[in-house]
Amino acid sequence: MLLRLLRVQLRPYGKEITLVVLFQFVQTLATLYLPTLNADIIDDGVVKGDTGYIARLGLVMLGVTLVQIACSFVAVYYAALISMALGRDLRAAVFRRVQDFSAQEVNRFGAPSLITRTTNDVQQVQLLVLMTFTMMVAAPIMCVGGIVLALRQDAALSSLLLVVLPVMVVIVGLIVMRMRPHFRMMQERIDRINQVLREQITGIRVIRAFVRDKHERERFGEANEQLTDVSLRVGRLMALMFPSVMLVVNVSSVAVVWFGGHRIADGSMQVGALTAVISYLMQILMSVMMAMFMFMMIPRAEVCAERIEEVLDAEPTVHPPADPVTPDRHLGELELRSVDFRYPGAEEPVLCDVSLVARPGRTTAIIGSTGSGKTTLLNLIPRLFDATEGEVLVDGVNVRDLDPAALSRAVGLVPQSPYLFSGTVASNLRYGRPDATDEELWQALEVAQAREFVEAMPGGLEEPISQGGTNVSGGQRQRLAIARTLVHRPEIYLFDDSFSALDYATDARLRAALAAEITDATLVIVAQRVNTIRDADRILVLDAGRVVGTGTHTELMTTCPTYREIVLSQLTEQEAAA
Repeated sequence: MLLRLLRVQLRPYGKEITLVVLFQFVQTLATLYLPTLNADIIDDGVVKGDTGYIARLGLVMLGVTLVQIACSFVAVYYAALISMALGRDLRAAVFRRVQDFSAQEVNRFGAPSLITRTTNDVQQVQLLVLMTFTMMVAAPIMCVGGIVLALRQDAALSSLLLVVLPVMVVIVGLIVMRMRPHFRMMQERIDRINQVLREQITGIRVIRAFVRDKHERERFGEANEQLTDVSLRVGRLMALMFPSVMLVVNVSSVAVVWFGGHRIADGSMQVGALTAVISYLMQILMSVMMAMFMFMMIPRAEVCAERIEEVLDAEPTVHPPADPVTPDRHLGELELRSVDFRYPGAEEPVLCDVSLVARPGRTTAIIGSTGSGKTTLLNLIPRLFDATEGEVLVDGVNVRDLDPAALSRAVGLVPQSPYLFSGTVASNLRYGRPDATDEELWQALEVAQAREFVEAMPGGLEEPISQGGTNVSGGQRQRLAIARTLVHRPEIYLFDDSFSALDYATDARLRAALAAEITDATLVIVAQRVNTIRDADRILVLDAGRVVGTGTHTELMTTCPTYREIVLSQLTEQEAAA
């Protein structure tokens, strides 16, 4: 999975990768040549007392060192360039894919996990690529070149590598194998701690209102402890690796000096050659250690790559049309024909055989008990979900075939829990139409009954709004969301219980202003309050996902027991008949 991801994402950077490999190759050759030069200085210069020879080879060593530094600098520069570009591309790819997700896919992955995959998981893959191009590319060249040059200095002494290298590979390999499951667990627990932290930050008011600070501290502490526990297990394995590797390195050095001393004593070897063999042994073992260090990083990067690929490979259930259709008319006519909707894996459908016709200039209301499918029905219209069976049509065109831009222009949804973005009042209101004038913003605020409190703000339209709109009340947030939709000027307005946080007087004034403002548009309202929808031209009553009644308020009071029960739970008989 990791290789597949890198193969696809690194393909545009073939030229840069070639340069990295080339310069790493040159700088590694320069590094390998230095011990040979040093051996020649000792054997042919120091031992013989030839100062001129020492000076000449010293200058050569200086030149080789300068080449090594220059090549290393260029290689690291391009390695950083590639890895940073990879991180940018991966984050962009994940973001684009998430933007294509329907609400169903977002719910399946969860927002905290998607955030972790876009940030932490991408960072781990990016770090692996950086370390690969700065360390891993040089490691095999160093290892092979070191072995060749060590054999050239003294083949008998270099045979120690036949014992040392397999021992090091086995030790590090066993440790790395044990790390992989811990890395997957670590990423999952990072997801969990992000989820808990996100809930606690967004729900801080609820936590304080119910005095649940202690409980939430314990909940966060538990998630934190679980992450700490698996991190400690990984840390212990890492702590075991380096002493084990250094033990092999040091024992190898002692063995080389021991056997090399005996060979020097019997005249089979020169002092310079022993120095060179020790240097090459260190280079070989360090290259193996670098490679093993990379292998230690690979399991976590592989887990992260799998999680990234899960997002990139996830097929959205809502697909854009292959040949998008733009409707010939823009009236705002809405029709649902025998619509069913079932969540994947669910035994029962949420909606069953629902039909609805909503026309311009008329108000259509949907009411029903909690869980009857009202919000799901509304979400089918802007294609947050796609109907399992049946058709949803806007201006006579199935929304599955409609151009997404045309659908967005035609439909304006005010969700049950409106969300405001960090910025200002004006930037939030212009979210659907950036070219809206200040006069249009104030007009929308007037209709949404929000002008008074916005004018009272010190900054007016430029008053800062925090993420999620947490610095305004629930009722103010709902009215700003309604104003945002009014600025958008769609042909179909969908209000999903969008007046629930308003008092009855504000609710009534807002509905009266809406009726006067959007006379030519189609208005669909989902509400729990009977007073909000009783004056609608047509009321649809849902019960367990089925339509059990349709008509005006007066008609339903006599023909639909479910509607009558809902009305009498909120109003007296006299108020209901008034």
